[in-house]
Parts: sequence; structure tokens; C-alpha cells
Amino acid sequence: MSWFRRDKPKIEEQEHDEEQTVRTEGIFVKCPDCDNALYKRELADSHEVCTHCGYHFRYTAVERLRDLFDDGRYEKLDEEVTSGDPLEFTDSKRYVDRIQQAKEVSGLPEAIVSGKGMAGGHLTFAGAMDMSFIGGSMGSAVGETITRLIERAVDERGAVIIFSASGGARMQEGTLSLMQMGKISAALQRLHDARLPFISVLTDPTTGGVTASFAMLGDVILAEPKALIGFAGPRVIEQTIRQKLPKGFQRSEFLLEHGMVDMVVDRREMKETIIRMLDFMMNKQIAA
Repeated sequence: MSWFRRDKPKIEEQEHDEEQTVRTEGIFVKCPDCDNALYKRELADSHEVCTHCGYHFRYTAVERLRDLFDDGRYEKLDEEVTSGDPLEFTDSKRYVDRIQQAKEVSGLPEAIVSGKGMAGGHLTFAGAMDMSFIGGSMGSAVGETITRLIERAVDERGAVIIFSASGGARMQEGTLSLMQMGKISAALQRLHDARLPFISVLTDPTTGGVTASFAMLGDVILAEPKALIGFAGPRVIEQTIRQKLPKGFQRSEFLLEHGMVDMVVDRREMKETIIRMLDFMMNKQIAA
């Protein structure tokens, strides 16, 4: 059966010195809201906002200040203000060890970054809290940094903008942490008396003592979409009152509907919105 015989030589498979693979780790991220795969570089270009559904990923304090200030340039303030351990607090680990671990994980000296610069041509003093540092909790160092920021604004006649992202007061500092609520609120009263604006931006999440103090004292209160905003968490409230909460309770859209915030603003439009407000609020003829 010669007709069934192979006359041509077999095609030899080429040998590769190394196995060729395509690695996608770290290139894509899945949106938790719409389940779409997002190219990380495109996500960064859209300020960490999903281009399909508008879901807002967590944003760092450094990124927020970079986005706010003109050309991303600003003078960093009070980086030397860091937490101590006056109570020598220990739970599952020592508080001083938690602080050191937070510094290593976040790359920040504290749960807030503050700076001075120009935003839309207006002298602006801004602070941004960062959840990666012990849940953005407010201890003595955070309270001192914010208070100094406000006092500088009063002295130099600038606007104050604070991006809140926090689980509330830092329990490891006890009453010393709670004292920061009144301390910052008193500084904001001096800012108000000086007829200078304070714009408060609430991001996901803004809870506890931060919500119960300076975060809700803005002349204008902005919030990012679907941000969790409240004092106690929804599960705690449900267990306390033994009732089911309304859908979307404590989300920024719910608070807008009930008059607790002034605007819900997409992060990609935040700088433009803030500058438009500063153009009005820093206008000497209007403010006089």
C-alpha cells in the first residue's frame, strides 16, 4: 500500500530553550461592583475610578493632594508630627509596634498628609487622610496636624480643604484621641470668624469621631459616590434599634437626599468642582 506511505519527511517541532508564557499578574484588576477586568494603567489614568460603572476604588492621601494642587506641586507640612504612646497601650500587640508597622505598610509618617499650595490660583491648605495607616484613625498627631493646617490658613489667609477617610477616633489613645474632635472644631471656628472657607470632602469611609466633628463642619460638604458616611456602622445600628435600615442608608446619595451633604461629586470632576467653589468663596468682593 504505497499510496498510504508518507513520502515527505515529518515536520520537526522546534525546541525552545525556555518556555514562553504571558504573565498578567498585576496588569489587570477586577472591579468589585461590575466584575469587569480593568487595565491598571487605564484605571490610574481615570483616578482609580472604574470606566465601566464609575465605582470609586480607594485612593491614597498623596494622590488626592497631587490631584488637587496646580501641577501637582505643594509644600509638605508637619511631617515631623507623629504619634507617641502616652498610655503605653497594648492589645494583641503594643501600640508602638502598630505605629511602626503602619509606617512600613503605608509609607507615611501618620494617617494624614497635609500641604500648602495653589489650587486654581488660590492659596490653599489641604489635608488628606489615608486608610492604609491604622484605618485612617484620628489620634493626637492627626488632630495636631489638622489644627496646625487650619491655623496656618488663618494666618496666611488661605482656604482649607480636608479629604476625610477614617474609621474614627484611635482607640489606642483613649480620651486623648477624643479631645481632638473639640480641638479641631475650635480651630475651624477661628477660620470661620476670619471669613475663610472650609471645604470638607467625604470619601469612603468617613465614620466615627471624624464624622462627629470636623468632617461635617464644612461651609460646603462634598462626597464621593457611594461613600459610607456615618457615626456608627449600619450593622451596629440595626442590632441596637432591632430594625432593618433603608436601602443605601449611610451612603453619600442617601445623605444628599436627606440634606446631610451638599453635593455628590465624581472624583474625576472633584478638582474642577472645588476650584469653581474657591473662585466664588475666595472672591474678596463677595466675601466682604
